[in-house]
Amino acid sequence: MRKILSLALVGVLMQPVIASASDLTTLEPVVVTATKLETPLREVASSVTVISAEEIENKQPNTVLDVLRSVPGLDVIRQGGLGQQTSIFLRGSNSMHTLVLVDGIEMNDPANPGRSFDFSTLGTDNIERIEIVRGPGSTLYGSDALGGVINIITRKGSGKPKVNLFAEYGSFETHEEKLSVSGGNELVNYSLVASFLESNGISAAAKRYGNQERDGYDRTSVSSRIGLTPTDNFDVDFFLRYIDAEADLDTFAGPFGDDPNNTFDSESLFLRLQGRLMLLNDRWEQKLGFSLSDYDRENRDDTDPAHPFDSSMTTYDSRLYKGDWQHNLYLHPTNTLTVGLEYEKEEASGTSVYIYADPLWNTNDRFDKATAETYGYYIQDEIRLWRDFITTAGLRVDDHEEFGARMTYRITSSYLFRPTGTRIKGTFGTAFKAPTLAQLYENSTYVLGNPDLAPEKSRGWDIGLEQQLWNDRVLLSATYFENHFEDLINTFYSMTSFKYEYENIDEAQTKGLELTASVRPVDDLTLSASYTYTDTENRNTGEQLLRRPRHKYNLNVNYRFLDRGNANLDIFYFGERDDLDLYNWSQTKTLAGYTVVNLALSYEVNPHLRIHGRVENLFDEDYEETNGFGSPGIAGYAGASITF
Repeated sequence: MRKILSLALVGVLMQPVIASASDLTTLEPVVVTATKLETPLREVASSVTVISAEEIENKQPNTVLDVLRSVPGLDVIRQGGLGQQTSIFLRGSNSMHTLVLVDGIEMNDPANPGRSFDFSTLGTDNIERIEIVRGPGSTLYGSDALGGVINIITRKGSGKPKVNLFAEYGSFETHEEKLSVSGGNELVNYSLVASFLESNGISAAAKRYGNQERDGYDRTSVSSRIGLTPTDNFDVDFFLRYIDAEADLDTFAGPFGDDPNNTFDSESLFLRLQGRLMLLNDRWEQKLGFSLSDYDRENRDDTDPAHPFDSSMTTYDSRLYKGDWQHNLYLHPTNTLTVGLEYEKEEASGTSVYIYADPLWNTNDRFDKATAETYGYYIQDEIRLWRDFITTAGLRVDDHEEFGARMTYRITSSYLFRPTGTRIKGTFGTAFKAPTLAQLYENSTYVLGNPDLAPEKSRGWDIGLEQQLWNDRVLLSATYFENHFEDLINTFYSMTSFKYEYENIDEAQTKGLELTASVRPVDDLTLSASYTYTDTENRNTGEQLLRRPRHKYNLNVNYRFLDRGNANLDIFYFGERDDLDLYNWSQTKTLAGYTVVNLALSYEVNPHLRIHGRVENLFDEDYEETNGFGSPGIAGYAGASITF
């Protein structure tokens, strides 16, 4: 797999140098995830957040998860420092209830027991924008989108060929280097970023419990997009993303967590080939795509002085093949009909070996290759009336080879009161999540799958109000949401098989309020704020769902100075939330709320040289995102990039 880095780089460097075209300029944010149609953000009824490449550059994060922290209704939880296991909770839903896409490629891992995506390995390389759609999304995207969809879109090269060199160094002996190449014209476009990041890290198990051993991390990644437009009505794009990451882990949270030989290696490859054809005077648009997601993971924990009697090694391999064919029929300026079909095949296999001091406890399990196929069919109609009223209605049927067909639907509406700049909007929809391959077919020493599981289900709705003031220099919004989850899959210990088994027993409800405000008093100054209140309940126990705070807010101040400099201040507050008790997992512990302040500065010395620096956790807040796991204290980073 490591050969991919050099092969992809050579492929881009060998592209012919063709006369340049002017860089594209976007007048206002355009969203494709909410309806699978390019739609101006202000016309989308769904609750959507768009994070631009400029915002990412101003904040200077080196992971996507740090970009997502400011999104209303989205909570990020990391078990330690850089590279450690990361979960996200969208509007209070479970961490495996969010579908993650990169350029239309599904990132959710079929071999993961919950089929979730671990954001710890994903950097910000070559990202044009990130679209987050909150609310049930199965009507357009099938399984996994109970809480919503996160779609990451890669940069499209344009203009004269450009090469950029980037280097950064900072706390915890962290350094990152990048090489970027991009360019394009009316016939061909290309962009590629190859990067390497390494850090000595912090102790994943919290230092306050006496843990001292640092858990390092390194990541090699390549992201590439190559496009060809041979005619006015036809274009084709090829996407590649490769990630090779290695992280040191700790065995336990809290006391005695240090484990110097516990490592996790992850190698993943994502490919997509997509064609687009316009017919009938641009009234019929077709998109045909094929994609592959390939994961190889290994967790190895050899003996060491602190753990002299036991060792383990677990490996998982998985692949996801997908084909999709979408038709957009522009029947009339007031009516667009979208019809699509999808085919998906997932497969996973694995092994796990545990060696203990007492050989009687040794295990050697093999998870033979399991597969599942799903066919999906969907239709959506978008209607626009009087320029100001937009509504969409969609219906989808997914046919899974194990549990059969499931139908989902979604309705959205938006109306703009043009004289006052006021917009009301609302959505209602349903979603489902298919049981994972592990939940269906695993048969190991400790876990037994259940082929009779039904899919998890959700229904959700929201209603919102948006207000534009002062020639769009002030934007205000408020959204109330509710989600209901049924047939959630949980585990129980069976006295018949003497193993943990799965069953559909849990129910949950989440509801809350999302408030956002953006003010631009002068052209160079932008102030943005958001507040989220989330109330969650496990309907079986009446208790609040774990690791979801009731209160969360973010304040961001961005100031452009001297035409070349930029200052960005980010303030996050993450409220109290419950987590498992370290000493008794049948009980919970309330973790204290915390505030983290980040400051980033950059300056363009000349058109070819840009210098930057940032301070994370400026006031050295001591906090835990997950009970028993550590978080970095104050940290500083500085670097430069050269473009030629």
